[in-house]
Amino acid sequence: MNPEIERRRTFAIISHPDAGKTTLTEKLLLFGGQIQVAGAVKSNKIRKTATSDWMDIEKQRGISVTTSVMEFDYEGYKVNILDTPGHQDFAEDTFRTLTAVDSAIIVVDGAKGVEAQTRKLMTVCRMRKTPVIVFVNKMDREGRDPFDLLDELEEELQIKVRPLSWPINQGARFKGVYNIYEQQLDLFVPDKQKVTEKIAVDIASDELEANVGQDDAAKLREDLELIEGVYPEFNVETYLNAEVAPVFFGSALNNFGVKELLDCFVKIAPYPRPTKAEERDVQPEEPKFSGFIFKITANIDPNHRSCIAFCKVCSGKFVRNAPYLHVRQGKTVRFSSPTQFMAQRKSTIDEAWPGDIVGLPDNGIFKIGDTLTEGEQIHFRGLPSFSPEMFKYIENADPMKTKQLAKGIEQLMDEGVAQLFVNQFNGRKIIGTVGQLQFEVIQYRLEHEYGAKCRWEPIHLYKACWIESDDNAELENFKKRKYQYMAKDREGRDVFLADSGYVLQMAQQDFKHIRFHFTSEF
Repeated sequence: MNPEIERRRTFAIISHPDAGKTTLTEKLLLFGGQIQVAGAVKSNKIRKTATSDWMDIEKQRGISVTTSVMEFDYEGYKVNILDTPGHQDFAEDTFRTLTAVDSAIIVVDGAKGVEAQTRKLMTVCRMRKTPVIVFVNKMDREGRDPFDLLDELEEELQIKVRPLSWPINQGARFKGVYNIYEQQLDLFVPDKQKVTEKIAVDIASDELEANVGQDDAAKLREDLELIEGVYPEFNVETYLNAEVAPVFFGSALNNFGVKELLDCFVKIAPYPRPTKAEERDVQPEEPKFSGFIFKITANIDPNHRSCIAFCKVCSGKFVRNAPYLHVRQGKTVRFSSPTQFMAQRKSTIDEAWPGDIVGLPDNGIFKIGDTLTEGEQIHFRGLPSFSPEMFKYIENADPMKTKQLAKGIEQLMDEGVAQLFVNQFNGRKIIGTVGQLQFEVIQYRLEHEYGAKCRWEPIHLYKACWIESDDNAELENFKKRKYQYMAKDREGRDVFLADSGYVLQMAQQDFKHIRFHFTSEF
């Protein structure tokens, strides 16, 4: 086995909004030596915002809008983190990101427990059998009883759990955690910048009382006994098969319990796994390079109108300037400046291995889901794009800036932020999204990144669905009858814009030979 592949760890951090994903990402980067001071996300006095939230709109709102990719070296391992947006309006970005990682860390708020968005994301992990580790955050605030939380995790996420660290009290009385994995006591010192020191303590001795006091010591012994009795011993295999989720407790903002999580994670997390292609399973140790594009971002650098396509390396070794086959277009492409990321800062690299995420400069040749190989015709799949649920007409608010608007819309749609349909009846452009917030993000980015102003006009639609049929006569008949509601997507495929659930149901009943699709597999 190649040592380069074995030392790679590629994972996503996922959770409900505000559980503390971005803060946790920051602290992991702090340990990786990539940043010297963590941007306290909440504080207004420090005008440093989170490293991974680099878009203006993210800094203003304090939320993550797009997945950011960061990498660092830690104790001989190469760690690739993808920090995902928690907000449900950007769920599609997060689902796609989960196709490019080997494992995930789920962040849960200690006071709120499992929330709606966490359940949805866990469903995707279960479908793909992605191993997960749970980090219960905000232990320095009053929250729920840890045993209740564990029961809720098992029930809501439908996975067995096994605590690998255990909190000593919580809220104002929070004294620290006992690290079950390493059998050490970690005492809590609230400090956003520094790292706490560990104390190796024998649980049975009086040292424990000296450090945490009599009551807490007695309670900790009792809890640990209960844990050993109730939960089976931790076994790495069950974690790798996505049957058991190890649980850690801590406070990301105060930098506590994060190092324990990272130390255990790099030891037990899976290195890059085989990737399913339509033709066969691709093994990471194969000699020939292959990879797929799972995300495209416009304007990472506001000074250059450039797009970056994120490519996940699946097998072989990616080499700068080498000729690779772009499978969908059948063309040979070379990349003179492939990059690796630290959020917005990027550096040019000469090679990359399976598990790495490489940024490729994109002048419009890539779409999400494209495959690159050394000549073999394979297609990686499973990057879903959902049928939008909200629609608005997009109109140009500044006629002098027509070109900028067209370019802006095109690049933002390449990112997969939203979908563009052109109505065949009146030729107007319709934007479809999964959530309301995306309209604001599009408008904001068009104005600030492309200097184009747009305005939204209401349109009443229920759903967009892709239609196809083997019976051409029936398809033509359908298009004539629904003339006002027919549109084309960017690929030129036929889309039926149903204005109510009833209309859609009747159409499905009346036209038996037409297939209606609600996701377009790109």
